[in-house]
Amino acid sequence: MPKVMEFKLPDLGEGLTEAEIVRWLVAVGDVVVVDQPVVEVETAKAMVEVPCPYGGVVTARFGEEGTELPVGAPLITVAVGASAAGEVAGEGSAGGAAAAESGSGNVLVGYGTDHSRPARRRRIRPAGQGPAERAVQAAPSGVPAAVPAAVPAAAPAPAPAPAAAAAAAVAPAPVVPAGPVPVISPLVRKLARDNGLDLRALRGSGPDGLIMRADVEAALRAPAPAAVPVAAPVAGAAVGERIPLKGLRGAVAEKLSRSRREIPDATCWVDADATELMAARAAMNAVGGPKISVLALLARICTAALARYPELNSTVDLAANEIVRLPSVHLGFAAQTERGLVVPVVREAQSMNPEALSAEFARLTEVARSGKLAPADLTGGTFTLNNYGVFGVDGSTPIINHPEAAMLGVGRIVPKPWVHQGELAVRQVVQLSLTFDHRVCDGGTAGGFLRFVADCVENPAVLLRSL
Repeated sequence: MPKVMEFKLPDLGEGLTEAEIVRWLVAVGDVVVVDQPVVEVETAKAMVEVPCPYGGVVTARFGEEGTELPVGAPLITVAVGASAAGEVAGEGSAGGAAAAESGSGNVLVGYGTDHSRPARRRRIRPAGQGPAERAVQAAPSGVPAAVPAAVPAAAPAPAPAPAAAAAAAVAPAPVVPAGPVPVISPLVRKLARDNGLDLRALRGSGPDGLIMRADVEAALRAPAPAAVPVAAPVAGAAVGERIPLKGLRGAVAEKLSRSRREIPDATCWVDADATELMAARAAMNAVGGPKISVLALLARICTAALARYPELNSTVDLAANEIVRLPSVHLGFAAQTERGLVVPVVREAQSMNPEALSAEFARLTEVARSGKLAPADLTGGTFTLNNYGVFGVDGSTPIINHPEAAMLGVGRIVPKPWVHQGELAVRQVVQLSLTFDHRVCDGGTAGGFLRFVADCVENPAVLLRSL
């Protein structure tokens, strides 16, 4: 007999407790191999394809597309064993035996056993069972995928209270039995799905309660219950569109709220003449080779400034009541995507030159916009660079990316009147804003950091002393 294995939603990254089902990649009855992706989920950090560590036949799926599941909740069940492998092998497929292998234990795509996916979906109908027992149907979340030989009669419910009885008389609610649905015909399932009919509310007329096509057609011909009038909204009550704070938007909201709750932040800013920085970038790009971005030059200036002021590359350990200065700069940068604002992290940024930084920024931005960032790409940052100038604004007061200690904000670089060498001139001016955790340093340190950054922007030769 095949052994039914339950695969639960794994931990997909640091601090992630739930994920939303975006798209199922397999159906009930499909044959899967070890490490084959079975569902695409969206966490608060990224879109991830989740591979199944078991090979065999999918007997149940838990959760519809668009629903959220907590880490550890059942995702699918898979029938694993020699019997399942034999059924598949009988179809002439060499992949059947591989499909019945026990799991690898891997939970993320790209790790472990490398098996190709089956060329097409195959459904297995176990022999020697009645029609209801042969029904393989996706069960609702938390319900095992097993059909009993006979559906037991429901126990009589206690007599309702008078008030409850009156309410039931006004709007009777259909009783939806728990458990899988005794239906084997895909045509019956499709007919019900296309017409929005819940098969769990039907009692089948076939053997052992099997739901037949005639049962579905009879239910569709039945008159719909009278609608219960809905009370008008209370005068003065707010009416509008309600958007759930979940997924990426919910994670951003929680992180920003936590930053405001826990970090006593302060902001200082300065205008800087970026004319020489822009000229230096043009000269670098004129010699050929990969183009160097303004963001990469600003990032290199930041890593040099953090070497001088390491207080700002730190975090606060509240449990130990200590400031932890970090040895490496893992530089986060804000990137706007269709899913919202994300902050990919460039590891060991202090060891990179502007060319390497440009390449890494470009790579991570492209992955972010495609929605394929791994959770590891979005965690572990120690300092964040936020170029909100791309939105056409001059200044802002950034909110620190918790649990970091500081964030540098950069506005747009635009021509402005500026006193240069004692005379009024039109120069390329940018506003720089530094928000910092006042627990890790005082205003003198923050001002020194920001002034060093501004000096390097105005005169890139200053940066050469730190290279």
